[in-house]
Amino acid sequence: MHVLVVHNRYASAQPSGENKVVDQEVALLRGAGHRVGVFERRSDDIAARSLPAKAALPFLVPWNPKVRAELAARLRAERPDVVHVHNVFPLLSPAVLAACADAGVPVVATLHNYTQICPPGTLQRDGRPCTECVGATPLPAVRHGCYRGSRLATVPLAVGLSVNRRRWWTGVERFFCISAAQRDVLVRAGLPAGRLAVKHNFVPDPDARRTGAGEHLLYLGRLAETKGVRLLMAAWDGIAAGGGAGVPLVIAGTGPLEAEVTAWAAGRDDVRYVGLYDAEECRRAVARSVAVLAPSTWLEAFGLVVVEAMAAGVPVVAAGHGAFVELVEDGTTGLLHRPGDAASLASCVRRITADPVLGREMGEAARRRYERGFSPAVGLERLVEGYRTAIAGRSGGGDGPPPAGNEHTGPRRGHPRGRDGGRR
Repeated sequence: MHVLVVHNRYASAQPSGENKVVDQEVALLRGAGHRVGVFERRSDDIAARSLPAKAALPFLVPWNPKVRAELAARLRAERPDVVHVHNVFPLLSPAVLAACADAGVPVVATLHNYTQICPPGTLQRDGRPCTECVGATPLPAVRHGCYRGSRLATVPLAVGLSVNRRRWWTGVERFFCISAAQRDVLVRAGLPAGRLAVKHNFVPDPDARRTGAGEHLLYLGRLAETKGVRLLMAAWDGIAAGGGAGVPLVIAGTGPLEAEVTAWAAGRDDVRYVGLYDAEECRRAVARSVAVLAPSTWLEAFGLVVVEAMAAGVPVVAAGHGAFVELVEDGTTGLLHRPGDAASLASCVRRITADPVLGREMGEAARRRYERGFSPAVGLERLVEGYRTAIAGRSGGGDGPPPAGNEHTGPRRGHPRGRDGGRR
């Protein structure tokens, strides 16, 4: 199968689960013998642009005609069987969908968050769940400055959501939701249910697995309010006041709360802030953990670090909402705490550090769960199945609204089938 992957890479200064997923899927497909090309832009490149080019960027977020022309030309030259779209913000835009329609190539899109129904993609405002824009115009997001706390920065996202909603619905044959919890939210918001398939992200089998009880608790991820970092600090202070957990807390990552975390950890024996780990350091840190902590306050659409922990035979303590509820079997592969509740998080941490036998049993169960549902073999099967469904046109295309305007709605002209004729 010939696949072209379309992705706007997030800035490398901060960890990105989406970048990791894209790279891992490309490697997986190539390793299985599929031909995979990549059409990408990098947010890192924005810094090198001229001042006028930077000033023009917000106007290109909803629609980038240059990208449409460039991608359409590449599609006509290479004729891939399917295009797999990931992130298009800020340098690609939904114009990539028009390019695929121009060239008559079917599209699969992975929904890594909630940008189809919420301009910043978080369904959260001021640390609390928010659905004001769901099923309505995104004006509340502009009014509240939901993206980076700025009304001006939110406008391009809100405009893009408004003018391209119908194009997403009619231009994508198959949407990959990365959890059933995410799919449920999107269906309730009005996205076409017949096109939304659940495809969990896979994780490569790590070269490091836990062999003992572990030597630390680990938070690994972006240092942001939505990831529950402040909640974790409050819970840990409560644990410390009660005598401690018996093992240190290691925090690895970077983000907007880095200065706050650095100051909080300074001078403490029970906390180590280690900054941004590379991939190998992450694998070793996970494998040495008593448990990995995922206390997110927003409704995570997936939770890559949770599955990475399971792959290493390490249990997880996670917030009991969003995708974590389907990833973590409470009491079997890890523990779920009440979302946003520091005392509940602290209680779960105390329980898992106080009982090494329980921790070992949970770690073993977590590894079995990984092998059943999140291994590369499972990931490859679900990827290829989604591609074949898109190529064959069996996507439930009647679930969306009727096409309008000048969007491509006719048959795909001259599109070559896959090697098996597009049939399973």
